Amino acid sequence: MGKKQYWNSEAKNARWIKEGRGQGAGSAYKPWLTVRDVPSEGRSHRVFGHLTQRTHHLLSDLELATFLLLQWRSTVTDIREQFPLERALTQELCTRLGVEHPNQRGVDQYMSSDFVVDSKEKDRPRFVLQVKAKKHLEVARVVEKLEVERSYWKEKEIPFYLVTEGQIPPTVFENINLLYNYADDSIDQTELSVPFELFRQQLPQHESLRLIDLCIHLDTAYSQEPGESLYQIKRLLALRYFHFDITTPFTKLRCSNLSAENTSVLQEGWCVPG
Repeated sequence: MGKKQYWNSEAKNARWIKEGRGQGAGSAYKPWLTVRDVPSEGRSHRVFGHLTQRTHHLLSDLELATFLLLQWRSTVTDIREQFPLERALTQELCTRLGVEHPNQRGVDQYMSSDFVVDSKEKDRPRFVLQVKAKKHLEVARVVEKLEVERSYWKEKEIPFYLVTEGQIPPTVFENINLLYNYADDSIDQTELSVPFELFRQQLPQHESLRLIDLCIHLDTAYSQEPGESLYQIKRLLALRYFHFDITTPFTKLRCSNLSAENTSVLQEGWCVPG
């Protein structure tokens, strides 16, 4: 997860519960933690999900990579990130396992799982993923908390899996590093409306063409500076105006690989507080 230390008072816990954090499903779900609540080691991301039609809060590149892979899994029907665990049960499990419950300033903290995923798979209609960089698994306290979390979901009879960077295809990280420096959601959306409409019209007309070659064609056709169209499509992809299979290298994407998102829904997603 790449999360640094944070803590909640009981008053803040009560306020968050009243706000509906960690509750709901689909577009109505509110994560327990947002990118504003927890400083991350590296980049955090607010990413609109075409599957759930809401903005997701992801606290590291590794979480983002996992999320993007989940979105392209045909059997997945819902993704809930930063999902809080019932504190009474985690307290009981810590006692049973003989480990200290996460506590800050005398307040037992709510633990959370990175992803609770609903799917159409008959043998596991729901499963849970916890995302950890391999280096964190060398820390004894991290392993203790993972055991609490694993035991929690075992009690719920829901499959629990640990995800590390070793399970993520290198191409996914390459695409993330290439695109997500362009993911500035403070951009005035009217600024992107013209390039979005242009690409939305041009992509179906050049389905067999590589995306990069289309960009070169558009620069010439509209007398733009070389690289302008490539810059614009990277911004559009990073902000989810178009979505694509994240396991396909960007340089090999063809126009037929991109699908346009509903822009009115996207704009609503960007207005979500937090």
